[in-house]
Amino acid sequence: MAGHSKWAQIKRQKAVKDVKKGQTFARYAREIMVATKMGGPDPDGNFRLRTAIDHAKAAGLPNDNIKRAIEKGQGIGGTDNLASLRYEGYGAGGVAIMVEALSENRNRTAGDIRSYFNKYDGNLGAEGCVAWMFDEIGLIRIPANGLEEATLLDLVLEVGAEDIHNVADEAVFEIVTPPEALNRVCQALTLKQPSVIIQSAEITRKPKNINEVTELDTAKKLLKLLNTLESHDDVQAVHANVTMDDELVVQALFVAGH
Repeated sequence: MAGHSKWAQIKRQKAVKDVKKGQTFARYAREIMVATKMGGPDPDGNFRLRTAIDHAKAAGLPNDNIKRAIEKGQGIGGTDNLASLRYEGYGAGGVAIMVEALSENRNRTAGDIRSYFNKYDGNLGAEGCVAWMFDEIGLIRIPANGLEEATLLDLVLEVGAEDIHNVADEAVFEIVTPPEALNRVCQALTLKQPSVIIQSAEITRKPKNINEVTELDTAKKLLKLLNTLESHDDVQAVHANVTMDDELVVQALFVAGH
């Protein structure tokens, strides 16, 4: 997978289940606010915002809530004192973990995150302790739908992309870009390949090195920690440099009760 670990794949597979669990709308609204603040209020030119809106609508967030989130991202009506936060540490097996959050209460969020690391045999460290293990990238996902990889590669490289991979088991292409080129590549795709549907476009983290987990007990603790972090209302993204065998993932999730 283009710059991603097993955890990135697990997150996509569980996304629909998470929505069905009734996770609050706050996370979706906050992501819309951040995307608006970073790239402007027009989803046609801000593909991170477009993706955030699509995810919010799929989760059932009302249009009025989406509109208010965009307005708050523009500074209209205040931003509820939301602060962008980042936590770094290690999970079981020495897996590096980065957590990105938005919170109105730094102390509460920090306390929760620290307690999760402690509970599942992890260690929350100082800022910067694992950041060097990840590169910030733009990541675009589009359904394959019979598209030619060579044709797409020529197109996206011309406008600043770095790489493209066919994720065969998911029938999608993943296009990796520098963060600043994300919107430019998306715009080129929609203009020059009108049949292309952009499934998602986001700024994310790519681990430089992958830590392979092979022990069931380690996998169980690690996946429990990652799932718990993901489920926190203030958490926007969790990145981990982990990979593990599919069978081990199934066993670990079953033992962990997921």
